[in-house]
Amino acid sequence: MNITQRSPAMKICKESFRSNEKSIEENPLASYCNYVALDWSMDNVCIATMKAASKYPQVVQLEANVELIKEYAQHLAGKSILCFEETTGSHWLYVELKEYFDEIIVCDPYRNALLKEGAKTDKIDAAKLCQLLRSGLIKGVYHSLDSAYEYRQLANSYLQLQKLGTRLKNQKSALYRAKGKRYKKESLHADSDVEDLIYHSKDSLIEAFEREKAAYKKFISNLVRQNRTMRALRDISGIGDIFAFLICAIVIDATRFPDKYHYWSYCGLVMHQKQSGGRDYGQRRGRYHRVLKWVYNTAALAAITNQNDIRHYYDYLLQSGYSTRNAKHAISRYIAKVTWAMIKNQTRYEPYRWRKNMEEK
Repeated sequence: MNITQRSPAMKICKESFRSNEKSIEENPLASYCNYVALDWSMDNVCIATMKAASKYPQVVQLEANVELIKEYAQHLAGKSILCFEETTGSHWLYVELKEYFDEIIVCDPYRNALLKEGAKTDKIDAAKLCQLLRSGLIKGVYHSLDSAYEYRQLANSYLQLQKLGTRLKNQKSALYRAKGKRYKKESLHADSDVEDLIYHSKDSLIEAFEREKAAYKKFISNLVRQNRTMRALRDISGIGDIFAFLICAIVIDATRFPDKYHYWSYCGLVMHQKQSGGRDYGQRRGRYHRVLKWVYNTAALAAITNQNDIRHYYDYLLQSGYSTRNAKHAISRYIAKVTWAMIKNQTRYEPYRWRKNMEEK
């Protein structure tokens, strides 16, 4: 065979090499001089560091003092990037160390499968995390110094209160069923001092929950009235004060999603295709934000029960051949797309925009 002729296998190998070379060049983490990973605990902290040309990380163990980490960072020459896993104290570390590193990535521990292999100590975990960081295999969790990030804490506190109230009411309902009675439709009388104590404690806790819930709702409503973006989201059918606040508190910065498809995936409103060996193995749902999925699905159900622009869009989908189930999913994605665009572009809601898009097509 003529050596100047290239076989198909050689062409494939060369194209694969070019593709890999291009992906390496486009790796934004390749420009750093120092790769630093932390394994933080309340007792001690392990710091692993690698240079751009290092083969193995260097690991040191210090007492859990953020000032020591700041001093350590000041002695690093060149651009430095820091990584640590998402924990309850990760945002505090992010705020404290943001000025001392060129970039900080708070990574998702769910994706760090390498840390599960072999022996597990703080030093080993820090070293493996540092290797993942330099290789560009870290999946970041969103953190920000924006003052709006406090809304997330308020949203989490409100949702936890809601779960607590639901649990208390379910427990009280179980007390009724244990006596063969229906909750809220029949009265329940205690037959002993023990039952009287239990019933009274449940009633007191539920009353306290209702008071706290009312206080949260009042505070959130005042917050929505003062926030331009949240006020704009309320114009969408199916979205009130609570949903507008939750969407803004979770998203914060809509520009972190390149397009609506990434946002739909984040909200759990789309399925991912499974394919291998040229065969299709169906679809699966990736990891997503459960609160946003609940918000958009609930908003869609609320919107289509009334006469409004979204209900008219729902009727249009049904007339176009959509099943009831698929039409509801399409409405959820439509509301999600609209809210993402409004937060990103700081615009107001345009009713019947879907009709204009159909006419343009």
